[in-house]
Amino acid sequence: QALSVDLYVLDSLMADLVGHDRRPSAYILYLALLRLCTDSGSIGISLQGLATASGLSKTAVQRSVAHLKRRGLISIHANGPTQAPRYEILQPWWQRL
Repeated sequence: QALSVDLYVLDSLMADLVGHDRRPSAYILYLALLRLCTDSGSIGISLQGLATASGLSKTAVQRSVAHLKRRGLISIHANGPTQAPRYEILQPWWQRL
């Protein structure tokens, strides 16, 4: 199965997150979330699950999640204190009609 990635993610977002923000782990996590969210656009997963899926440490995932949320690249919805949060990939460079 192939994954389609918007060229903006490769051409601009990578340079912005890795070069300008100096957060390569945030870029890696964004790519991992893109892969995990392919079917529904969102996924309920724990921080440990994200760490396993991305190859990052749990601490790096926590920092990356906070950074991506601040940058408006993901949204996080929690249904309760014991449930894993639901992450949704945002693509603000796409203009919605």
